[in-house]
Amino acid sequence: MNALELLDIIESGETSRVQFKENLTSPDKFAAEMVAMSNSMGGVILLGVRDKTGEIIGLSYDELRDYNNKIGDIATNNIIPLIYVITEVVSMEDKKKILLVYITEGVNKPYKDKKLAVWVKQSSDKRRVTDNTEMLRLFQRSGNLYADEMEVYNTAIKDINENNFIRYFKKEFEEDIEATGLEYSRILNNLNILRNERLTLGGLLFFGSDPQRFKPAFCIKAVSFFGNDIGSSEYRDSKDIQGTIPEMFEKGMSFFTSNLKWEQKGQNFNSTGILEVSKIALEELLQNALVHRDYLKNAPLRLLIFDNRIEIISPGSLPNNLTVENIKFGNVVVRNNLLATFCAKTMNYRGLGSGIKRSLKEQPDIEFTNDMEGEQFIVTIPRKTEQ
Repeated sequence: MNALELLDIIESGETSRVQFKENLTSPDKFAAEMVAMSNSMGGVILLGVRDKTGEIIGLSYDELRDYNNKIGDIATNNIIPLIYVITEVVSMEDKKKILLVYITEGVNKPYKDKKLAVWVKQSSDKRRVTDNTEMLRLFQRSGNLYADEMEVYNTAIKDINENNFIRYFKKEFEEDIEATGLEYSRILNNLNILRNERLTLGGLLFFGSDPQRFKPAFCIKAVSFFGNDIGSSEYRDSKDIQGTIPEMFEKGMSFFTSNLKWEQKGQNFNSTGILEVSKIALEELLQNALVHRDYLKNAPLRLLIFDNRIEIISPGSLPNNLTVENIKFGNVVVRNNLLATFCAKTMNYRGLGSGIKRSLKEQPDIEFTNDMEGEQFIVTIPRKTEQ
């Protein structure tokens, strides 16, 4: 980095990815800052810059050498598991030297300080994580935990819709369960539908007889509003959509098709017409939302229809450094392996990252918003407004 680039960063002030430190007087506080960045999106700490004001103080040669050694020791001995950092010295025009400490987003979250405290970034500050669900999400982001493979408390084999599973098994393996010679429970265990005599979340959401009895928030809230304001108390239609993922998909599509306009574009007068937005795009987007949402967030998927737009709002932002640009090019990180597997074998879902590309081909004006602060992913499709 050159001096002009660094000056521009300093003049922009502290953010969740940029921190100023005048000096390194407290290894424990510095470790907490490094932990917070490792557990979040990474960043850089500028040593020799006064925090709050951004005044460039600079460091002496002895300070630069001493701090470099201390930072290596902190990263190795004060952080669990250890992290790797890169340092760089930049000389400003007035010859003052700044030490840059680069910290990448960790792949082995959650990181802790030596007192086993877990820190994450909150805007330009940091905060300690105490909530169990948030801790689980850190495990999830590191690839050490999959929500759909977790056991659902209070469930048992009796909570499976046996007819649904038998149909799935016969379609997938082209034989009856009896022909395998295996016990029903053993087959369920082998397919990760049952574990320790409880249903996994993936098993419940695909084969449960009543999934929302155990996970009431894992449903779809669908509303068609008058106007364009989510705060409006007036709506055309409102439904709480429940059931398994395939059932919610069918009901969600039915909500779309019954609340959107059908247009005549040269068809016979008696024909149904064509939906005002691409039905194929809606199918791809709704399947993606149901399969790839964050099931560690206890919140429903939302389908909202306004006069000027459609919104599909999924709990959880994009995982593992994915960006909106990434997904447009077909990049994918599977957050829920079981759900993706079951969906690929029971629904029109390929799981190859092609869903977003296909939906954009059918409906090029789709907008995607990866809301990191609100931890949600928003798909917006404009509607034609009447003149």
